[in-house]
Amino acid sequence: MKKLTILDGGMGRELKRIGAPFSQPLWSAQALIESPEHVRKAHQNFIDSGAQIITANSYACVPFHLGEELYKTDGAKLARKAAKIAESIALNERAYHHNTVYVAGSIPPAFGSYRPDLFKAPEAKEIATALFYAQEPHVDLWIAETISSLQEFEVIQSVLKNTRKDCYYSFTLEDEVTDIARLRSGQTVKTATALVCYSGGKGIFFNCSVPEVMEQAIKDAKATIDSYGSNSDVEIGVFANNFTPIQSDHKANDTLQSMRELTPEDYLNFAKRWHALGASVIGGCCGIQPCHIQALKEWRETIEES
Repeated sequence: MKKLTILDGGMGRELKRIGAPFSQPLWSAQALIESPEHVRKAHQNFIDSGAQIITANSYACVPFHLGEELYKTDGAKLARKAAKIAESIALNERAYHHNTVYVAGSIPPAFGSYRPDLFKAPEAKEIATALFYAQEPHVDLWIAETISSLQEFEVIQSVLKNTRKDCYYSFTLEDEVTDIARLRSGQTVKTATALVCYSGGKGIFFNCSVPEVMEQAIKDAKATIDSYGSNSDVEIGVFANNFTPIQSDHKANDTLQSMRELTPEDYLNFAKRWHALGASVIGGCCGIQPCHIQALKEWRETIEES
């Protein structure tokens, strides 16, 4: 069984939880603009709970959240600011606490989460390119988050091929348990995994979907990875959300998605199963708090001792 690496949890909801300025449509970008000390605090909360990788708070640095005008003037600047904040915290952990923390740059959906029907390739490539060059000098690796379709993956991969750093591609899944795992677009996880293997991606992750659908995705990804002998080292990762199931016509900027009540113990039970099936990187997405990450850390320590 592979060694377990722990990601952080959901930055947006953590910022809201700790009292950062937070509203739609700015989402997590509002704290970046008005109160960067809250961004620092949220990162530190996850590190103190056991996260080994923190993700730059650049998810909302897109026109969908900032609006066209603010994005044009400040989008790249804010993404750079997010990466530099995360970088400074990681460097401090290494220098003063002998704690190796890595920073992941984030390439988010350009036109809102969970909506492959809204994807526009030329515009998405321009946005991804701007976010890439803003963050690249300040991050250790890349995570493309909440990818809804193969078309979206292909555009992001065409941007991330410009880095020598490890790249992880994270897909969001249909929130329905079936015997074939599918992306929000209806395309299969097996096809997505094959493309990640061919592209030279370091790993395929699944995020911002309910925990119940992750098991089949891991099974399908592992079966595909195992069929590619030369790419058998591609990692599988999971960071599920704490939301109720998301519908195909979800409008992310209209209302806050309804939460469920997954306790740290509930989430840990899912994580144990994911790890047993082959996931070697586990963290949390929206609504997964430091207390959930703490439970993962404590469990990881027992694995390492055994």
